Amino acid sequence: MNIHEHQAKKILKEFGAPVSKGVVILSINEIDEKVKELSGNKLVLKAQIHAGGRGKAGGVKLISNHDELKTEAKKMMGKILVTHQTGPEGKEVKRLYIEEASSIQKEFYLSCLVDRESSKIAFICSTEGGIDIEAVAEKNPEKIFTKKIDLKDEGPNDHEIEAIISIFKFKKNQVDKAKKLIKSLYRIIIEKDANLIEINPLIISKSGELICLDAKMNFDDNAIFRRPEVLKLRDLNEEDPIEIEASKYDLAYIKLNGSIGCMVNGAGLAMATMDIIKLYGKEPANFLDVGGGASKEKVSAAFKLILSDKNVKGILINIFGGIMRCDVLAQGVVDAAKEINLSLPLVVRLAGTNFKEGKEILDKSNLEILSALDLNDAAKKIVEAIK
Repeated sequence: MNIHEHQAKKILKEFGAPVSKGVVILSINEIDEKVKELSGNKLVLKAQIHAGGRGKAGGVKLISNHDELKTEAKKMMGKILVTHQTGPEGKEVKRLYIEEASSIQKEFYLSCLVDRESSKIAFICSTEGGIDIEAVAEKNPEKIFTKKIDLKDEGPNDHEIEAIISIFKFKKNQVDKAKKLIKSLYRIIIEKDANLIEINPLIISKSGELICLDAKMNFDDNAIFRRPEVLKLRDLNEEDPIEIEASKYDLAYIKLNGSIGCMVNGAGLAMATMDIIKLYGKEPANFLDVGGGASKEKVSAAFKLILSDKNVKGILINIFGGIMRCDVLAQGVVDAAKEINLSLPLVVRLAGTNFKEGKEILDKSNLEILSALDLNDAAKKIVEAIK
């Protein structure tokens, strides 16, 4: 789960990290009152969307006076920002963040994340802050330093922290603040079940202060049940409506850009199904794992989710019955298909528990369903059917 910059900065501040003072605006009418909380002649106006590259898309403006603030805020609120992370459809700006401007002396990159490969916490640092870290990795990989530390209650020790911040070459009076920041990031990862915290840029101001000028945070969906304070930060306006609906039924659904809808049980089998669709020359429209013990109602909901995507031209159902019974799936599919008057090609491959009963339900449904012997046969048939 992602959150907005202003929310991430509030969490950083709660854990003792240095951030600029700012206010969030949900309506243009709030500006006059809320801006009174800020000081200084110059302010920064930032569009709040769950995507990077806002500055290049016109989503970050340096403001010199109150009139300019209101003018730019009116232009930005409601604007569709298109960045390299939003896709061509972009995202509508529905909230703004106004913060006190900082005079920048140096910019750095700092992030803290869960490294699943090593089961450690990784700190990634670079002296090239303020730009996409992917670009640095591609053009100047030697300027990226990674330090992985073991999970432990006390967090990183002084030796580990010194190694993490060594690339920045901070002055003596900045080192203590940097050490405190590293400890704060580690605590947020552990205490909030965060997957990633990214500070880009982390700056040294002209007065020598260390400031987190921008911040992104991502949290583990599987741990949200024990972090209600984090769940409250969820912004449904930033999520795909189909994925929101899928979460209501505990379905693992991710929308993709292809034309063949997929319903599978098991993440590995779902990945294999998408791969073989590509092998036969088409693209999957989604990743959808209905899980091991899905009910008839859950299967029906999953089927309707696939069909809510207007790009879907055909559907491939690939089920290996273990805990999941093939007859339960078959009945859910039949019920949903009849309810919505299915007119798209549908290929079903069933194997495992109650396979014969499931096939019989499909055969007696009077629906035009193509049966497949195996995954290879299923992919071939659905690709041919939508041509």
